[in-house]
Amino acid sequence: MRHKQAKIATDHVAFEAFYRRHVDAITLFLARRVDDPHTVADLVAEVFMAVLDSAHTYQPGRAPELAWLYGVARNTLASERRRAFKESRLTNRVGGRRTLDTDDLARLEERIDAERTARKVFKAMADLRERDRAVLELVAVDQLTIAEAAAALGIRPGTAKVRLHRARQKLQALPLVMEGTPG
Repeated sequence: MRHKQAKIATDHVAFEAFYRRHVDAITLFLARRVDDPHTVADLVAEVFMAVLDSAHTYQPGRAPELAWLYGVARNTLASERRRAFKESRLTNRVGGRRTLDTDDLARLEERIDAERTARKVFKAMADLRERDRAVLELVAVDQLTIAEAAAALGIRPGTAKVRLHRARQKLQALPLVMEGTPG
């Protein structure tokens, strides 16, 4: 499987199959966290560009490819947030966006609308420590197992369990956060 992942970096047919297999999951992952369709489209492209650069790092024994891909997406999103923070708001709104046709824009707006509740949960989770929130997001929102979330974050499953428990204790009143999280 390691060879298969490395192959996506050099074989356009293998990369296209990988992309088609995961583009919807990555788009939804980002739409839960970002409310601008142009930014979502750009980030999806950046995630798959990052995959080309880091395919050799995937270790199939550690996690399924989607968990690894969520880790790549989290890193890409974090980089984007750091970059956006450094730029002025005007520069961020005017520059660096690819043009979306009407159909692309409509599809992304539908996905963003569908993930509105998840974005509200993310806002409610803002008071959590980042490392606790990261595990909770991956398990409760993105539906990864604790082991997969740990792999995506590069931590041990036991550490992920502790962080998830701590986050759940602080957010017991949020039903969406509690659904889908193992006891």
